[in-house]
Amino acid sequence: MSTGDSPCVFIVDDDPGVRRSIQDLLASVALGSEAFATAREFIDSRRADCPGCLVLDVRLPGMSGLDCHRLLADAGLTIPTIFITGHGDVPMSVRAMKSGAVEFLMKPFRPQELLDAVQLALDQDRRLREKRRQIAVVHGRYQRLTAREREVMGLVVSGLLNKQIAARLGSGEHTVKIHRSHVMKKMEADSLPALIRMADTLTSAQPTPPSADPQPESIPG
Repeated sequence: MSTGDSPCVFIVDDDPGVRRSIQDLLASVALGSEAFATAREFIDSRRADCPGCLVLDVRLPGMSGLDCHRLLADAGLTIPTIFITGHGDVPMSVRAMKSGAVEFLMKPFRPQELLDAVQLALDQDRRLREKRRQIAVVHGRYQRLTAREREVMGLVVSGLLNKQIAARLGSGEHTVKIHRSHVMKKMEADSLPALIRMADTLTSAQPTPPSADPQPESIPG
């Protein structure tokens, strides 16, 4: 099992020969892998927290590959997926790509085709992980703000001046300046553009982005 930053490719195919050949191919380029015969085995497994991707057969006993991919997506488990099949057709490939698949390969595929798709998928997963890490860091800083500081931050990133914020909150401009200073320090923002980028990072993870003139609570708490 891979750990840390070592990537792992998860293979789900009911044909043991296919599983072994893919694992041998990945091993030839020093990539770790784990193989499963069914979608349920994969879903129920305890997987390492490392960059990874999924090589998933479309037709499987029990739960199909497409249903497995949809189930993972519905659960918020994002893993870049490469579909493989020996029975593909155009509608099936369209469904797979629309569901967010990285690639759809027909068996028998060339080894390099799969390796190229795996590299693309692993790069995608690394980017997704880095984005989640950045969101977690910024969200941790945001949690240090008081309720009033969050209000001030929301109004600052919407473009209001200190005096406008003071009027909106019914407080003095000097008090707003103090709150604004605390926000910049706690968020570790060295400029207004940096603070705006942090607010964008927070809201990008939310289902509904803030409006052009957000209420103070539009930034997640």
